[in-house]
Amino acid sequence: MTSLPPDRVGYGRILPGDAATVLQAVQLSKHFRHRGRRVVHAVDDVDLELQKGRVVALVGESGSGKSTIARLLAQLMPATSGTILLHGEDARVRGQRAFRRYVGRVQMIFQDPFGSLNPVHTVRYVLTRSLRIHRGRLRGDELEAALAELLGRVQLTPAERYIDKFPHELSGGQRQRVAIARALAANPEVLLADEPISMLDVSIRLGILNLLRDLRDRLGIAILYITHDIASARYFADRTMVMYAGRVVETGDSESVTQDPKHPYTQLLIRSAPDPDDLEARARGARGEAPSLVDPPSGCRFNPRCPFATEVCRTETPPLMPVGEGREAACWGYSDRDDRPVLGSVLDTYGERPAIDVSAILDGDAATEGARP
Repeated sequence: MTSLPPDRVGYGRILPGDAATVLQAVQLSKHFRHRGRRVVHAVDDVDLELQKGRVVALVGESGSGKSTIARLLAQLMPATSGTILLHGEDARVRGQRAFRRYVGRVQMIFQDPFGSLNPVHTVRYVLTRSLRIHRGRLRGDELEAALAELLGRVQLTPAERYIDKFPHELSGGQRQRVAIARALAANPEVLLADEPISMLDVSIRLGILNLLRDLRDRLGIAILYITHDIASARYFADRTMVMYAGRVVETGDSESVTQDPKHPYTQLLIRSAPDPDDLEARARGARGEAPSLVDPPSGCRFNPRCPFATEVCRTETPPLMPVGEGREAACWGYSDRDDRPVLGSVLDTYGERPAIDVSAILDGDAATEGARP
């Protein structure tokens, strides 16, 4: 990671040293080597800030770079370039002691609680180990009180019912609550929640989101919420950032982004959720597939799938531009250039998908079956 460029100090709405900003990433990038000299552009030039007592949702399809950003912020892997600031100071860790101090303030919640909890250890062992790492060697009544307090924070009460159970003896929601309790043992200022509800039954997802919201309100924790589900981002997050192919394409308050999307990709992402009042919309959608990050398209990375793309979209990378109060979108359609594209409704522009002749398919299958010996 590099030092903060002079022209980036004070980037965004809040200065890096402001007490409200806990963790901040500036021009963060991560490239992976792939088969010799080839490079995977997993994350490119991402700016992000997490504030005390607020939730930022990072939304996008699989492979867009969301989880990579979480691991970079947790410093589980080094960044290729960019800066991570903790309370305005360079947070790059050097050595095991520095890393331990850092994870005492920035904790991560992983997607699969069954995979992140050791199956041969009980809840007592998992939480005791975390407490002793971050709070010293607690013993006796003091340790029991700390364990009960942690389980109480995540609404696993009475503690005696859960403390000596193994992960396989708990439900999916209970396992995720134990994983959250383990993170809270450090008394962190930041939680990086990497799709914390995607592995859970639909019936218990809301309970986990409400738990995280309660922790945000009571403890003032800054939360990064990574998800595929932009509807849950609207419910849970204060601000939403939309990623596509390693770049941020739109940011703003969650209500505005979900109700009035500006970037063509955000429009498609929101319309991809089934709407019982508009079933015909399911017949329309994006053409093509997400690009290869080994050889990403030049210009706007969404241009091969965008029905409004012009030559400027194919040759020049758009920066994030203001599209409303506290909102930005990386689309040349919002610039004042003469060669800018003319935007409209993505779904209307795509039109309905070509009808599939099911009878022809069945006739073809029957002919193939009849030709077999």
